[in-house]
Amino acid sequence: MVDEEQGTNPEETESSSVEEVSFEEQATAVNPKKGSPGDKLDVDFLNDVPMTITVELGVGNITIKDLLQLGEGSVLELNKLAGEPLEVKLNDRLVSKGEVVVLNEKYGIRLTDVINPDEKVD
Repeated sequence: MVDEEQGTNPEETESSSVEEVSFEEQATAVNPKKGSPGDKLDVDFLNDVPMTITVELGVGNITIKDLLQLGEGSVLELNKLAGEPLEVKLNDRLVSKGEVVVLNEKYGIRLTDVINPDEKVD
């Protein structure tokens, strides 16, 4: 049976209940460490997200003909000068610049300049 005035089934309204939702309560339930409204969001869950870090020595252009003629001892010219800082990219975004170091017979990079997120240019 449907109530003509309200357009609802009286049996459904009796058995169901409606509660008000407070968004502040929901935010606390999602982030129990939440304190005052100015606190930062807890992002510890991002600690295990894999990312690709790339150190770019330089970039060059080559034709397919020249590429096919490369062999041991060939030299490719890059757009960077010797001693110029290398670019450190995180997921293809520039995050820092640095210089090459050798550590335990492996290459590494010493960061010399960390890019401010507000200054980043893609």
